[in-house]
Amino acid sequence: MSFSDFNFHKDLIKGIKVAGFIEPSPIQKEAIPIILEGVDLIGQAHTGTGKTAAFGLPILDMIAKKEIQKALIITPTRELATQVSDELYYLGRFAGIRTLAVYGGVGYGRQIAIINRGVDIVVTTPGRLKDLYKKGKIDSFNPEIVVLDEADEMLDMGFLDDIREIFEYIPQNRQTMLFSATIPEPIKELADTILYKPEFVSVVNGETTKNIDIKQFYYVIEENQRDDAIVRLLEIEDFNKALIFCRTKKEVDRLNEYLNALGFSAKGLHGDIEQIDRNEIIKSYRRGDSRILIATDVAARGLDIKNVTHVFNYHIPFDPQSYVHRIGRTGRAGKEGKAITLVSTEEFKELKRIKSEVGASMELSVINTNEEMLSDEALHKMKSDILNTQTHPEIEKALSVMADINQVEFIKKALSFIINSQVDSYSNKIGYSQAELNRKLKEYESSIKKSKNLKKRKKRK
Repeated sequence: MSFSDFNFHKDLIKGIKVAGFIEPSPIQKEAIPIILEGVDLIGQAHTGTGKTAAFGLPILDMIAKKEIQKALIITPTRELATQVSDELYYLGRFAGIRTLAVYGGVGYGRQIAIINRGVDIVVTTPGRLKDLYKKGKIDSFNPEIVVLDEADEMLDMGFLDDIREIFEYIPQNRQTMLFSATIPEPIKELADTILYKPEFVSVVNGETTKNIDIKQFYYVIEENQRDDAIVRLLEIEDFNKALIFCRTKKEVDRLNEYLNALGFSAKGLHGDIEQIDRNEIIKSYRRGDSRILIATDVAARGLDIKNVTHVFNYHIPFDPQSYVHRIGRTGRAGKEGKAITLVSTEEFKELKRIKSEVGASMELSVINTNEEMLSDEALHKMKSDILNTQTHPEIEKALSVMADINQVEFIKKALSFIINSQVDSYSNKIGYSQAELNRKLKEYESSIKKSKNLKKRKKRK
């Protein structure tokens, strides 16, 4: 099947070709024909499966063919609003379709002026949209199609009451779509309220957490080894873009400062960062100027960054669904990804719960400095780092002093010097083997048992 099978407007087909789309993804194959028929839809699919184009292409086609005039897309975060707006703009630009991202943190004036001048698609966040409707600022914008994107994220962020209020302002004679990675009971109830006889499509086959394109590993470490472990992993893993998840804002700031002090190109992202700075951080990460993004779960919601090859959990997340959302940032569009989680023995119960509830196949690993330094992957990375190193301005002087050394012998000695200096910088091993882990867990469970018995004895006294 190809995109030409949908009989899209010729200018939209041009945008699709320029974007490099070749074959529709499963969610696009299922959803596009239903949307083009004018039917309401519930779509279950993860971010990264092509769902923006799944609802965006039929909307763009209907606008290009003048079958509708206005569309509204509601997303949980500013970042996602910007991403969706940008993608729809690039797909629809040859048809002259105008899109606008509307969100809080910036002034009303410009956004309202552009809407009132005439824009085809508004992509917005719940808070700003509710505010605009309540104050009567966009009475002239009456969408014929409304999309609720990442509905389960809106539930997690407490936006469902805002969504219900927003739909009181939107015309009833509309086509409505709801997309969500999971469909918990509150989302079902919302769908019953805002959709009319919807079709349901799902591309997750009931297993919202298994992704064959993501290889999952975990390292069981001592609490004081986290920084050494993350640094060592960043050095030995051949990553294009890495996303590191932390539990707290303070942890993000501290780890960001620590990694930058060691020479890594990293940026931190959390809720306390001003919107203008957030935008610049995300742009820098997208461009590859900074290859490491350190973020909290909340700050990373809605982010859809291409070519994230590695996700690191600095701490294991509190619940299985957070783990699913985290690792889902890699292994997209048929590309392989890698998810690595650091856990202490105290956190092992959470690890077992995640493995059990999400059906994740996670492999125990150990960081052996000497072995890892000489692995094929590490040596190829060293070769790349050496070739990409800028030549020192005084290198000719250094070469003249060492001119009497045999070249082959010199290369051997120089590489040995590099390997030895890196090995000496780290402890010999980080993490436990399976046998060591079993012993540590027995020790931990024994200490917990002793602690409980001691409490019981104190209560009796």
